[in-house]
Amino acid sequence: MSATPTTLPPALRPYLGKTDEDVACHELLWDEADAFAVEHAAPRAVRMEAAPGRVERKVADLMAARGWFAVTVPAVFGGLGAGHVAKTILIHRIARVSAAAAAILQATLIPVGALLHFATFEQKGRWLPGVADGSLLLSIAVTEPLAGGHIGGIETIAERVGNEWVITGSKIHIGNSHLAGAHLVIARTAAAGVSTSQALTAFMVEADRPGLSIPDHRPGLGLHGFSVGRLDLDHVRVPGDNVVGEVGKGLAVAQSSSILYGRPNLAAVSLGIHEAVVDTTTSRLKTRARYRGALSDLPVLRDRIGGMEARLRAARILAYQSVHLLDQGLSCDADLINAKYLGHQWAVQSTQDAMELHGAHALDRGYVLQRLWRDIQHTYPPAGTGEVQRIRLAEAAFDEDHIQWSERLAAEAAWARPDPTAA
Repeated sequence: MSATPTTLPPALRPYLGKTDEDVACHELLWDEADAFAVEHAAPRAVRMEAAPGRVERKVADLMAARGWFAVTVPAVFGGLGAGHVAKTILIHRIARVSAAAAAILQATLIPVGALLHFATFEQKGRWLPGVADGSLLLSIAVTEPLAGGHIGGIETIAERVGNEWVITGSKIHIGNSHLAGAHLVIARTAAAGVSTSQALTAFMVEADRPGLSIPDHRPGLGLHGFSVGRLDLDHVRVPGDNVVGEVGKGLAVAQSSSILYGRPNLAAVSLGIHEAVVDTTTSRLKTRARYRGALSDLPVLRDRIGGMEARLRAARILAYQSVHLLDQGLSCDADLINAKYLGHQWAVQSTQDAMELHGAHALDRGYVLQRLWRDIQHTYPPAGTGEVQRIRLAEAAFDEDHIQWSERLAAEAAWARPDPTAA
């Protein structure tokens, strides 16, 4: 797979904004992200593969220096205020070269979204400028060892003691666990039997709070260099003004952040991997001599490549169309869900085709396709598995999806966009 930059596909232009200035800014950001990927992400992708037990920190610093962790943060808090299309461009283009580097970026952007939508102005002023200047990365901690992604089964408890809250429990599969300076923790604040919609609360928990511990990083199947760890909270005390949103409304914080940020972010990661898979495979077939020509001349192989290209083009449109709607403040929850669901599914199918088209060469440990195959597995579970996405899409089909977070939070989603490439 070549890290060579590619031009922005004409089919995406309708989703880059309403004005020529919007389009030009997004084109500049596309080029900037490609240049970053070539210069910084590509060499570090090789190092991360060689040392999967290490957490990659330098690439996070380099992205932070560009203000990319605050791409959706308004300028009043030091951010770029560039919106969700800009966010998707950054994640997509970096994931094309290093899905692990893109995962570091997208994982902080989810709790950033929660703060934008639910934090008070004072709370935003306390945490978002640090995100904007690169001094503070964030994580969101929802998943638990026993409950998994079932938010109604959360067992982490937060009890009010005077003006403080005392939090006890464990969280797992937490993106940026070892890089984050603060974690957005969802904990239970109501007795058993209370409806989940009233039982949970979101808290900002600084990483240096006594009682918070993070076991050593353990590499997963893929995304080597990306920290996905465990948080153990043993009577961790936080002040009352660390509550994000209202007490008992943590479900809304978690759900909306997952839909408006988590799902489109993962769609962008899948898209980058998907594009790399197609590039890698076509490059291989064009240069592999067979039968007085190249493998790319064989109709049976061209048929397989045609299927891969069709899926890639469809996934690209879904990913960008959905975040374009979000930037315009239009109702698009189901579109965001669909982009994540089909984006992953199509990328997996193309990756499997690529493995077969490469034959035994695909099994070479040092060949990039093996990394892409492992990395794409990581975009399935977060923000809801395929089964969860289909259930949500069924609700949309039956007109039962009563909460439209994209519409309810339209004031925050319809951004006024300055130049997204500005520092």
